Amino acid sequence: MQKYLFKDISIVNEGKIKQGDLLVSQHRIEKIGPSLSVKEAVKEIRGNGRYLFPGTIDDQVHFREPGLTHKADIFTESRAAVAGGVTSFMEMPNTIPNALTLPLLQDKYNRAAEVSVANYSFYMGVSNDNAAEALKVNQHKNDICGIKIFLGSSTGNMLVDNYNTLHKLFSESEILIATHCEDEHIIKNNYERIKKIRPELQARDHPLIRDEEACYASSLMAIQLAQRNNTRLHILHISTQKELALFGNLAPLTEKRITAEVCVHHLHFTADDYERLGYKIKCNPSIKSPENKEALWKALLNDQLDVIATDHAPHLLSEKQPPYEKANAGLPLVQHPLLLMLYYYQQQKISLTQIAQKMSHAVADCFNIADRGYIREGYYADLVLVELDTPYIVSPGNILYKCGWSPFENFKFPHTISATFVNGQPVYENGKVNDSHIGKRLTFNRQ
Repeated sequence: MQKYLFKDISIVNEGKIKQGDLLVSQHRIEKIGPSLSVKEAVKEIRGNGRYLFPGTIDDQVHFREPGLTHKADIFTESRAAVAGGVTSFMEMPNTIPNALTLPLLQDKYNRAAEVSVANYSFYMGVSNDNAAEALKVNQHKNDICGIKIFLGSSTGNMLVDNYNTLHKLFSESEILIATHCEDEHIIKNNYERIKKIRPELQARDHPLIRDEEACYASSLMAIQLAQRNNTRLHILHISTQKELALFGNLAPLTEKRITAEVCVHHLHFTADDYERLGYKIKCNPSIKSPENKEALWKALLNDQLDVIATDHAPHLLSEKQPPYEKANAGLPLVQHPLLLMLYYYQQQKISLTQIAQKMSHAVADCFNIADRGYIREGYYADLVLVELDTPYIVSPGNILYKCGWSPFENFKFPHTISATFVNGQPVYENGKVNDSHIGKRLTFNRQ
């Protein structure tokens, strides 16, 4: 295998930015230090003012395979991911068929082993009647990222609202449970009430239907279940100021039993953007009023919110059209999360080291991922090279999603991702993806 030597590079890692050299050999980081000299043949990469980040780990994506591959698939979306500096992903079970059995889950792993450019893991799905099957992942807790429970409606038979099923899962799961928290009864009542007032609903009605109360009530229930059973709970895509009161424990991440994620679109868009973007930004949970965005930023930076993810959920533009009931919910995002956070670095909202913490280190800690998420000797060489002085404009010609569009189209990011390495191999350089390298299955260090 080709060895790589990064020379005089600014390494963003573990709360510090250090100038130095880094040697990559046999998939891993072999040596970090000043002025490294190597006797064997290496390909040298000069820093030239660039910054080296640990690869971003996205703990929530929907790559739509199997069954929905007209929208996306593991090959196309993993290519988009590495172009955005995302070197590892965890993918959701609401495909067709839903990943509700170990054989169906294994089919997804088998497919990723054939085509995924990024490293990968897949959640086991849950329905009201498959708790016993879902809990079989206890026997595979070091090679499956977690169990995913939809407490709000989703594709197929995946809404879990049976208390006996929930109690069994929360009391018997030995691995992380990740939840989508929205109260279905509140959503239904809001929909019926607003529909009587405005029979032809619009995109701006979405945060009124899927409102703060729906999120809060569901998150509260999940937290109460977890506290009662000492469950390892991870609540996905927190979107409201009200929910933040549920996460008052500012203990170190490695000591938390309940953690929370925020997604890039909830940190960037607000309800004011429905007028401009309409159903393009319809998603669940909804993008809400501006005070929620500001509260989420504050909670992210004070460690109430632990990780940043995308909830990448692509649909064709033809599927994002009115009427309200038919416009699909979800945004394509996995190609641009690091660039978006770097934009907020330029806006002095977040530091470079905080970006590495929330998008790499904390995700690895949250899920106990083995040998990834940090720039450390012996760890896998999942690395992203960033140019802070070169702008990048999103255009149809550089969007790699199978769906072919982005809510950031024509947005000028102030920085550029010039290269992404996965397991020590360059998979993205100078605007081109090298998909001849296949990522690895994530493993987890769990007792």
